[in-house]
Amino acid sequence: MTAVQTGIVVLAAGSSARLGRPKQLLLYQGHTLLQKSIAAAMATNTEKVLVVLGATGMEIEVPPATNRLHYMLNPGWQEGMASSIRCGLKAISTQWPEIENVLLMACDQPFVNSEVLDKLVTLQRQTGSLVVASRYKDVAGIPAIFNKALFPALLQLKGDTGAKKIIAAQQERIAWVDFPLGDIDIDTSEDYLRLQKP
Repeated sequence: MTAVQTGIVVLAAGSSARLGRPKQLLLYQGHTLLQKSIAAAMATNTEKVLVVLGATGMEIEVPPATNRLHYMLNPGWQEGMASSIRCGLKAISTQWPEIENVLLMACDQPFVNSEVLDKLVTLQRQTGSLVVASRYKDVAGIPAIFNKALFPALLQLKGDTGAKKIIAAQQERIAWVDFPLGDIDIDTSEDYLRLQKP
């Protein structure tokens, strides 16, 4: 039996309005948050990695595109996260219809690494769950994997909302990976200052 194929969509199109500068380009441990996110995604046991860019355009320092790593510009990034989810999902479904599951991740969770992502992928392959989500502070969120049966629901998302309501609607068909540090994301200057403290 052929292994289930999984693609990763890195959501990196936002304008970081609350922060006042692109969070994608913030430095942490010698690399930008976006570079760290791409490196984590590329180190996983997945077939494709698609990075959705927007407010910063395509003129940013990232690894070159390859047969596995791809970039796209979301022209509707001003709408919010939902537009980037739709944009990435449409591209994956069209270009690589063999992909059965998509892992959604954001570039503002600095502690996401390949180990966390591979745990999600492995658990999905073991359980066949429609959703495999990260769990932190009793909340389920991204990074999370969604089976293609949920792609139509994801494509209905609107505005500056993510996929949490899709996750919440699948309580009977969900699996979890505990990821306490997933609660840390960078939305404000204060968040970034806390991240830099030893």
